[in-house]
Amino acid sequence: MKHFILAVCLSFASLFALPTLAETSQPPLVSVNVNTASASEIAEVLQGVGESKAQAIVEYREANGAFSSVDEIAQVKGIGQATLAKNQQRITLE
Repeated sequence: MKHFILAVCLSFASLFALPTLAETSQPPLVSVNVNTASASEIAEVLQGVGESKAQAIVEYREANGAFSSVDEIAQVKGIGQATLAKNQQRITLE
C-alpha cells in the first residue's frame, strides 16, 4: 500500500514538473532592430536569412531610409512573406 501511495504521489509530481521542464528548455526569443543592426547581427537572429539577404536588408535601408513597418521588409529582394512570417516576433523597428 505504501508503494502505491508513493507511486501516485510521484505521478502527480511529475505531471506538474513537465511543463516547467518544457518551458526552461526553450531559449528566450531574441530580436533585432533592422533599422540599426549590422548585416551580421541580422543574419544571426533572423531564421532563413543569411549574410547576403541580411546585407540586402541593410542596403535597402540605406537607400530608402528606415523601415516604417515590419511588412516593408518584404520589399527587400530575397525576403518573402514566408521568411517574414517566420521572423515576425524577432524583428523590431526601434
